[in-house]
Amino acid sequence: MKIYYVRLNHIIRKTAIILLIFLAAFMAFKIIQYNLFKPAVTNFDPIYQGSAQQKKMALTCNVVWGEEYIPEMLKILKKNNVKMTFFLGGEWVKGFPDLTKEIAKDHELGNHSYSHPHPTFISREENIDEIKRTEQEVYQVTKIKTRLYAPPYGEFNNTVLQTAGESGYKTILWSIDTRDWQRPSPDVVVKRVCDKAHNGAIVLMHPTEPTVAALQVLIDDLKKKGYQLTTVSDVLGIK
Repeated sequence: MKIYYVRLNHIIRKTAIILLIFLAAFMAFKIIQYNLFKPAVTNFDPIYQGSAQQKKMALTCNVVWGEEYIPEMLKILKKNNVKMTFFLGGEWVKGFPDLTKEIAKDHELGNHSYSHPHPTFISREENIDEIKRTEQEVYQVTKIKTRLYAPPYGEFNNTVLQTAGESGYKTILWSIDTRDWQRPSPDVVVKRVCDKAHNGAIVLMHPTEPTVAALQVLIDDLKKKGYQLTTVSDVLGIK
């Protein structure tokens, strides 16, 4: 019995070591394959904000869920004559074409990938497919060709930036993050934006209940401070 127990222990330890070696080799392969942890050095740098010379800010909304909150957001934006940039996921557009058309009536549309993967963990070809499928889906519904790309999770490396740039896109990140996906109170959303408001700011939002509740207060506060709320293309000076 003792001999059997010792051998079993030996087998378990040996199996664990083999699994750890395999896992380490797999992670090393992924790091090499997709440049994970390598600084992004490319001709296509990500954009965090627009011009500091003009008192403008861009509100953005990444959409792959939360469709139940978008109609109310659109009402508030229309009431206040505010244009916004909505970065749409291709699968979401396919599932909600009518709501996509409603957004497109007054607002700028951007590309937020098709299936919302971690872009640094997929290949160049897969990144191209994510961007192009969304571009086609949006165009099919709205006849608008997207040219701004917000990578899922804000993740990027050389491959992601190069792929977006060579596909005709500017990679857009943000200078103010509401972190509204955490579902904080509306007051917290307002504070996170208004306390950090600055010329050329790009504000990251999502369609959530606290975002909708905070939107009117946020708009009022920023307008009182003299900011024009506009699209990403406008703060970047893109015609």
